[in-house]
Amino acid sequence: MQLGKVRFSEAFAPGVIDFFDPQLRQTAPIVTAGAAQLTESTLEIVVSGQFSTAMEVACDRCLEPAPFPVDASFTLSYLPAASAPESGESAIHGPELEVGFYEGDGIELTDVLREEILLLLPMQRVCREDCKGICPVCGQNRNLVECHCHLVAGDDRWAGLRNL
Repeated sequence: MQLGKVRFSEAFAPGVIDFFDPQLRQTAPIVTAGAAQLTESTLEIVVSGQFSTAMEVACDRCLEPAPFPVDASFTLSYLPAASAPESGESAIHGPELEVGFYEGDGIELTDVLREEILLLLPMQRVCREDCKGICPVCGQNRNLVECHCHLVAGDDRWAGLRNL
C-alpha cells in the first residue's frame, strides 16, 4: 500500500550543501521541487523531482573558473538498509542497480541533491572545448599568453626499454 505523497519545494543557498570538494563551488541557489512517497509494505521511499543551479569549478586544463549550469530531473528509489545485501561481493542485476538504501527514519533531500549534482558534472571539467591549458615550462595560461616555450626532450637513458 502506498501512502500519500509528500511534496517539497525548496531553495538551498550556496554553502548549505557541502560537496566535499574545495574546488567545486555553488554559485546560485539550488531550486528544487518534487515529491516523496513511502510504500508501507516494503518501506520503499521513491523521491522524484527536478532541480536547477549553477556550479563553478577550476578548469582541468588552465585552472581558471569554469561555470557549469545544472538543470535535471530525477527519480530515485530507496529501501531500508536492513534489506541491503550482506557485505562482500554479490552480483546485482537490472532494477537492483538503481536502488539506494537508507538508515533511520528516511533520507535527507540535501544528500539526494549533492549526489545528483556530482553525478551530472562531467569527468573532465574544462572551461571551453578548445582550452589550451597551462604551459608546462613557464606555467602561464596559454589562453591568455602566447609564451613560445619549447619542451626539453626527456631523459633518453631509458630509450632502450621502449624498444622491448
